[in-house]
Amino acid sequence: MTKQDIIQSVSERLDLPKPQAAKLVQATFDALTESLVREGRVELRNFGIFQIKQRQARIGRNPKTGEQVHVAPRSTVTFKPGKEMELRVRQLDEPAAAPLQSARPAQSPSDGPTSA
Repeated sequence: MTKQDIIQSVSERLDLPKPQAAKLVQATFDALTESLVREGRVELRNFGIFQIKQRQARIGRNPKTGEQVHVAPRSTVTFKPGKEMELRVRQLDEPAAAPLQSARPAQSPSDGPTSA
């Protein structure tokens, strides 16, 4: 899903013109980014937590030459999904597993491999 897809969805759900929905979506993203930079953490109940974490300096390796290189410390954003999102994502695995099990015919122990 792209930003344009989100704008389209918001426009349809709220019955807003696309330009107005685009402003709403952009304002939401801007507010999240500003809060994350200012506070270091944004928690959205039932969605998840965005958090800034510090990566330590380390010694890396150039894959082409094998030469060791210094990797400077840096800040990065992590995301931990909320419980509701985690449950909904895990439900994606359940329907996929069920048809595979039911598609196999059950064999009894006396049914061995058959040769033709």
